[in-house]
Amino acid sequence: MIALSLAEIAEVVGGQTHDIPDPSVHVTGSVVRDSREVEPGSLFVAFVGERVDGHDFAEAVVAAGAVAVLGSRPVGVPAIVVADVQKALGALARHVVRRLGATLVALTGSAGKTSTKDLIAQVLQSKAPTVFTPGSLNNEIGLPLTALSATEETKFLVLEMGARGIGHIRYLADLTPPRIGLVLNVGTAHIGEFGGREQIAQAKGELVESLPEDGAAILNADDPLVRAMASRTKAKVLLFGESGEADVRAENVRLTDSGQPSFMLHTPSGCSDVTMRLYGEHHVSNALAAAAVAHELGMSAEEIATALSEAGSLSRWRMEVTERPDGVTIVNDAYNANPESMRAALRALAAMGGASRAKGGRTWAVLGKMAELGDEALAEHDAVGRLAVRLNVSKLVAVGGREASWLQLGAYNEGSWGEESVHVSDAQAAVDLLRSELRPGDVVLVKASRSVGLESIAEALLAGGAQGEVDAR
Repeated sequence: MIALSLAEIAEVVGGQTHDIPDPSVHVTGSVVRDSREVEPGSLFVAFVGERVDGHDFAEAVVAAGAVAVLGSRPVGVPAIVVADVQKALGALARHVVRRLGATLVALTGSAGKTSTKDLIAQVLQSKAPTVFTPGSLNNEIGLPLTALSATEETKFLVLEMGARGIGHIRYLADLTPPRIGLVLNVGTAHIGEFGGREQIAQAKGELVESLPEDGAAILNADDPLVRAMASRTKAKVLLFGESGEADVRAENVRLTDSGQPSFMLHTPSGCSDVTMRLYGEHHVSNALAAAAVAHELGMSAEEIATALSEAGSLSRWRMEVTERPDGVTIVNDAYNANPESMRAALRALAAMGGASRAKGGRTWAVLGKMAELGDEALAEHDAVGRLAVRLNVSKLVAVGGREASWLQLGAYNEGSWGEESVHVSDAQAAVDLLRSELRPGDVVLVKASRSVGLESIAEALLAGGAQGEVDAR
């Protein structure tokens, strides 16, 4: 964070100082909510959770070098006390962002936010110092903490914005007002909470409504609900996609034998070839979104293409591809799942399976529940099971309860009989099955919503032949 005195912070957040001998002392380190991340000069933010109260760590964090605690009650060590810690954190982030000279880029969408954010960050880092959301910390706590990690040297601040209802993105954009706003897509993630895709579009479009007149709204030309958001902004509009009308587009899209996308990137400033290190054709759209941001910030087509071709995966459990010594490839995409991302992952698996089948290998889709789909849950799980069959996936392993049974039933009804699809009760049963049947050349995709915890399957398979228990949440 930029250096601020405790007195200035207290004024910004409307707090009272307690047990602070010298209010002129500056916070020079990071602002953190996890006591394990405290470093000399830090400000520790104490939240009261369901199981843990951050105030209980006050003495320990000060002993570890924290300058003070931002909390809701005095704690016997230097502290700034406020009525609402979350609002105070947001106010501090708003103050710091306005002091920075950085260009703020915000993005949202139903699928692909984190992968696209990671691409944007890597492309912009090739140009100037860039701070970006770690993982998918995109809510009212994670976003301000990311913003507060920026320093005077930061030129670009890239923030992922999530939403579970109308008004959420408007709130986040008010805390950290962007100059560039990117909307990737409007899908069915969290449709059970929103009530429909139109409501999701209403929420995602709050980002472009927040942009200034000299800003830029970057919209997906291939998604009608996103493209329609052009009427909701006073900023200029830049379209990306495979549509011929897109300002930034891809032509001659193809996949390598290993499933990595390659294409010709077209921007208003020129064109250049891209071959990505990531897996799956869905990353083409993500790459075009990142290219549109970079173009708006002055990068040439050649610079963008080079950076995209060098970019890797920065966030865990998102199409992490690892080949075991015995030739089995594990694709850990278990961080989260919705119908759009599930279909994209299956298509990537099918593409990767091309080379494996030539060597006698098979493709395995180890899938679990997609959460928060409401009344659409049965139809969407059924559709994913059917798609696995249509893509000629060798075997579907549906893991878990009712929703997993719908996946397997969809595959069965599509024509997957006998040993081509199976429903198992939990992660341990899936691991036992896979350990007994996998052979060199096989490719295994593991994917489900975060709450299912199927990453334990991928981790157990990568651990080799050890027969330990897995976390089957």
